[in-house]
Amino acid sequence: MKLEHFPIVVSVDVRYRDLDTFNHVNNAVYLTYFEQARVAYFKSLGWRSDDASVVVARAEVNYRRPILLGDEVRVGCRVARIGNRSYVMEYLIIAAGEVAADGQTVQVFLKRGRPAPLPDGLIERIRAVEEGPGR
Repeated sequence: MKLEHFPIVVSVDVRYRDLDTFNHVNNAVYLTYFEQARVAYFKSLGWRSDDASVVVARAEVNYRRPILLGDEVRVGCRVARIGNRSYVMEYLIIAAGEVAADGQTVQVFLKRGRPAPLPDGLIERIRAVEEGPGR
C-alpha cells in the first residue's frame, strides 16, 4: 500500500505529549492520527446535516514500526467499502519514509441518535472523492 492510493493525505506533527515512557508515540495516539485524516476527509466532502452524525463503531490498528519525535509523518485516508448504514475507512501512516501503521475504522450513520441508512447525497460525495482527478 502506498499513499498515492489514498485521496486524502495529511501531514501530522509529532508532539512531545504524544510520546510514552519509551520515547516513541504511544499506541493510542495512532488513532488520533487516523482521526486527523478522517476530519480532513469529511472537510473534503463538504457535506453537513443538522440532525445527523457519524460515529466510529470499530477501530483497528496494525502497528508496523515506532514513530519517534522528529519523524516526518503523513497519514492517508480512504473509504474502502460503503454499506447501508455504515462505511469502512482505511488508513496508512508513513513515518520517516516507512510504513508505521495501517488500519481501519467503521463509521455508522446516525439520525436522531439511531443508526439510519446513509443518505444518497453523502454516498455520492464519498464516491466523488474516491473517484476524483487521477483516481
